[in-house]
Amino acid sequence: MQQLINQIYNIVWSDALVYLCLLTGIYFTLRFRFPQIRYLKHMIQLLFASSNSNRGISSFQAFSLAISGRVGTGNIAGVATAIGMGGPGAVFWMWVIAFLGSSSAIIEASLGQMYKEVKDGQYRGGPAFYILKGLNSKIFAWTFAIVTIISTGFLLPSVQSNSISLAVHSSFGISHHVIAIVLVSLLAFIIIGGVKRISRVAEYVVPFMAGAYILMAIVIMTLNFQQIPAVIAVIFDAAFNTESAFGGIIGMAISWGVKRGIYSNEAGQGTAPHAASAAAVSHPIKQGLVQGFSVYVDTLFVCTATAFMILFTGQYNVTDPEGGFLVQNLHESIQAGPEYTQHAVAKHFPLLGDSFVAIALFFFAFTTIMAYYYIAETNVSFVMAASKNKLLIWVLRLLILLSVYLGCISTAESAWVLGDIGVGIMAWLNVIAIIFLHNRVLVLLKDYNGQIREGKDPVFNNSKYNFRNMDFWNQKSDSFPE
Repeated sequence: MQQLINQIYNIVWSDALVYLCLLTGIYFTLRFRFPQIRYLKHMIQLLFASSNSNRGISSFQAFSLAISGRVGTGNIAGVATAIGMGGPGAVFWMWVIAFLGSSSAIIEASLGQMYKEVKDGQYRGGPAFYILKGLNSKIFAWTFAIVTIISTGFLLPSVQSNSISLAVHSSFGISHHVIAIVLVSLLAFIIIGGVKRISRVAEYVVPFMAGAYILMAIVIMTLNFQQIPAVIAVIFDAAFNTESAFGGIIGMAISWGVKRGIYSNEAGQGTAPHAASAAAVSHPIKQGLVQGFSVYVDTLFVCTATAFMILFTGQYNVTDPEGGFLVQNLHESIQAGPEYTQHAVAKHFPLLGDSFVAIALFFFAFTTIMAYYYIAETNVSFVMAASKNKLLIWVLRLLILLSVYLGCISTAESAWVLGDIGVGIMAWLNVIAIIFLHNRVLVLLKDYNGQIREGKDPVFNNSKYNFRNMDFWNQKSDSFPE
C-alpha cells in the first residue's frame, strides 16, 4: 500500500506541477501588473474595513479564517522539512512562490466572491462554484468538490493532528491517545457551531498565535543580529551557486521550496476562496486583495520566522540524496520537522524551547483543522445542492474527527504523503480553472480601479457587465453590504 501511495505522490507532485505553479504565478503577476506590490497599502486598509451581515462574516474574520488554513504545520514542520531535504536554498524558493502566489490568491479569492451564493442561510463559494458557473462544467466542478471533501475532510486533518501529537508528546510526555481525545473534543464543540463560531475563534486565536510566534523569532533574531547578513547570504548562495556545498541539490531546493511553499501558503491550491466567499463585501476585488495579503503573512512573516530561527542556531541537518548528510548538526535520529524548530528555540531558551514550539504548533495546526472542516462542509453543501438533508454534514463531522484521531496515532510519513497528494490534486484542478477564468477578474479589477479614481467606495453591480451565473451581484448597488 505504501508503495502505491508513493507512486501516486510522484505522479501528482511531478516537476510539471512545480513549474505550472511558478509559471502561472509569473503570468498573473505580469498580466495584472504586479498587484501584490501596487495594492499592498490598500490590502492592509481593506483588512480592517468593517462590513458584516447575518449571512456573511467581516473581511478580517474571512482573513483570519483563511490565515488559520494557511498558517499550520507547514509553517513549522514544513519549513524544517524543506531545509532538511533541499538545504537553506529552499527558503528562497518559498519566498518566490509566496510573492508569485499572492497574485494567484487575489484571482482565486475574487472568483470565489464573484460566483458565491446564499446556501444554508450563509454565503457559500469556492472553486467548485466558480468552475460550475464560470466554466459551465459540472464534471470538472464535482471532481474538485469530491477531491476537496476527501482531502480536507480526511487526508489533510491527519497531517495537522499528527504534528500536534508528536510535538506535545515529545515536550510533555502526554499519551498520543489522550492528545487525540482532547483534540477531537475541542474540534467537535467548535465545528458544530458552524462558520460563525469557527470564524469567531479564528478571529481571536490567529492574531495571538501568529504574533507570539513572530515575536519569539524577533527575539532570537535580535540576539543573533550580527548573523543576519550571513544567513541571508547562505540562503541565496544555496539557491543559486552550483559551486557551493549545496550546489548538487539546487533542484531539490526548488522542488522542496515550492512544494512546502504551496502547502504552507495554499496560494492557487483552492482552499482560501472558500473563506473569501463567506465575507460580506461590496466588491469582489476587495476580498481578493485581502487574501493576497494573507499569503505574505503566512510565508514572508511566519515561515521566514521559522527558517531564521533554525538557520541562526544551526539546528538542522541537510540530507544528501546519495546517502548521508551534506550538513549534520543534529543526531541522525532526529527527523526533519518540528524538532528542528524546538531545538532552535531551546538553544536560546532551554527551559522554554520544546514547550513553546509545541504550544505554537498546537494552535497553528488546530486552527488549520477548523478551516479544513469549513472548506469540506462548503463542498458538501455544493454537492447536496438544494437538499435540506443534513445527514452528509454529520457524516463529514464524524469523518474529520476520525481523521484527527487517527492522525494523532499514525506515522508521520504516511500522514504527510497522503496530505501532499490531496494538496497536489486540488492545486492541479484549481490552477487550471483560474487560468481559464482570470480575464473576468481583470474586468472587475478595472471596474474597481475606475471607481477608486472617481473617489467612490467601490460597489459591484453585475447589470453593467451581465456575466452569466453571477446572480448574487445582479442587485441594486445600495444593497451592498447587507
